[in-house]
Amino acid sequence: MSVRMLINALIFLVLCECMMLEAQLQVGFYDNSCSMAEFIVRQEVTNAFLRNKGVAAGLVRMHFHDCFVRGCDGSVLIDSTATNSAEKDSPANNPSLRGFKVIDSAKARLESVCEGVVSCADIVAFAARDSVVITGGLGYEVPAGRRDGRISLASETRSLPPPTLDVDQLTQNFRSMGLTQEEMVTLSGAHTIGRSHCLAFRNRLYSFNSTRSQDPSLDPSYAAQLKQQCPEGSTDASLVVPMNPVSPGTTDEYYYTDILANRGLFTSDQTLLTDPTTAIQVLQNARFPFLWKSKFASAMAKMGQIGVLTGTAGEIRANCRVINS
Repeated sequence: MSVRMLINALIFLVLCECMMLEAQLQVGFYDNSCSMAEFIVRQEVTNAFLRNKGVAAGLVRMHFHDCFVRGCDGSVLIDSTATNSAEKDSPANNPSLRGFKVIDSAKARLESVCEGVVSCADIVAFAARDSVVITGGLGYEVPAGRRDGRISLASETRSLPPPTLDVDQLTQNFRSMGLTQEEMVTLSGAHTIGRSHCLAFRNRLYSFNSTRSQDPSLDPSYAAQLKQQCPEGSTDASLVVPMNPVSPGTTDEYYYTDILANRGLFTSDQTLLTDPTTAIQVLQNARFPFLWKSKFASAMAKMGQIGVLTGTAGEIRANCRVINS
């Protein structure tokens, strides 16, 4: 066999392997084994949303925080034990992460009709999609077949991007997860819904650096408003503000409009204007909201396939908070 033929054969094997990996998750995975799976999750998300509209943002964020630590394996749902501090109790997730009861309710119903079939990881992925739709975003197909991980370590949440990162750090963080810079800008738009605790951005108001107390990139009138909502010196973890004051409950383009007006809440939001390439994407997303929604749906579907466990790997947890004994 010639060198060229050998190279072509190796390329073919690699392509086949990639196709097999992609095929391990399938749209309609539960059609035969639990046909009501996605409907039940959608019902639970809807019921929770009617009680508290903020839960939708929590479920989208939960999916992101699950996928960026050990892949999309439901490990963010596992409770801490006397001998292990789990992901959900790390500073990155506690007290800000919410929506766990929605997943619990969906899992309980699914176990009653399809015992041991639907993974917690898939429930999180379905719930995030349904939350995007219920807040005005575009729907998208969610390939399923994820299995649940058995390890959850608070120490591993260091892979989650903090709100202090600059554009280069964000790009590298997302790239390490197999996501492009454009997908990073697109997925950052999830901040168009939900809220933030004051503790996450107060440095921009009172202790920005050694020479400036306030971040000069922050619109002064917006900063004054934030200071009223987040008083200096307060350590009250319950103080929160909307990520996007104009429409905090709607998946729309106003996140990008805010950035253009220097009203991005986090450093990691406003930094998107500091790079010519990402700044153009911010402008495009603000001007063409339907295009952004379409890109967001695609990016969410791609993110949901990071590091998944399939086949016989992992398990199907009976209780999303506890690994099977």
